[in-house]
Amino acid sequence: MSTTSTTYGARDHARAQAGTVAEAMPAIPAAGWPDPPPGIDPAKLVWAETVAGGGYTHKVLARGTELRLTDVEGDACAHLLLFNADQPWERLNVADTVKVQWNAYLGEAIALLSDQARVLATVVTDESGKHDALCGTSTVDGNAERYGDGSPQGDSPSGNALFTLAAAKHGLTPRDLPPSLSFFQGVHVEADGGLTFTGSAGAGRSVVLRTELPVVVLIANVAHPLDPRPDYTVTPLRVLAQRSAPSTPDSPEWTASPEAQRAFENTADYLTARGLA
Repeated sequence: MSTTSTTYGARDHARAQAGTVAEAMPAIPAAGWPDPPPGIDPAKLVWAETVAGGGYTHKVLARGTELRLTDVEGDACAHLLLFNADQPWERLNVADTVKVQWNAYLGEAIALLSDQARVLATVVTDESGKHDALCGTSTVDGNAERYGDGSPQGDSPSGNALFTLAAAKHGLTPRDLPPSLSFFQGVHVEADGGLTFTGSAGAGRSVVLRTELPVVVLIANVAHPLDPRPDYTVTPLRVLAQRSAPSTPDSPEWTASPEAQRAFENTADYLTARGLA
């Protein structure tokens, strides 16, 4: 039996962990992901990971990447932030995403807009229909009050704390973090303006996004701030991304609304001027 009481023993113990597979971990290379679902070409995979409940992940993705998020067991809640990878001061603007497209609910053909009126990503397919673009993510203080702890190392980490860690991996600070949106746990706006938590659509549902610019993706898989259950409840999230192609003027997302079309035109103008399209 190896011991870690010496430098050599610690080294041997560490090397013995090679090949260990955990339930929540990235696959490197991504093409080695076992049993890819329909629509996923292993040869095109660039990101394959299972994110535990209370965990986070991050990645830089090229323009034209398809990002598939899957609620494995039925209680994932994927809080998402996007940044222009080339100019990270351009970031997801949830308020503009909602108001510019006259739609408070995320779903197919919705463009995720930046604060520069450009399209960072598009919702291509949606098997869930239970999402939220209004509440943002949880905070350290809020989770501490509800569950007793909101720190990233605790049993009930907050989305804001995990986003802070993920952002730091890309040179971003807490002041760079805007409000986020989330997938797989729904919120409905009542006639009086109140918000009602509607929960999950069930296990195995997926959402596919297509990146329209090179983006930094930050994901925190944490309990929704309006979830009324007394216990901190969140289950694993599967993240798969594969090389594909960005939207074109012939894509249905491009002309889903006049506002979306203008945002796509702004994006095309930006890419053309920079020699990226």
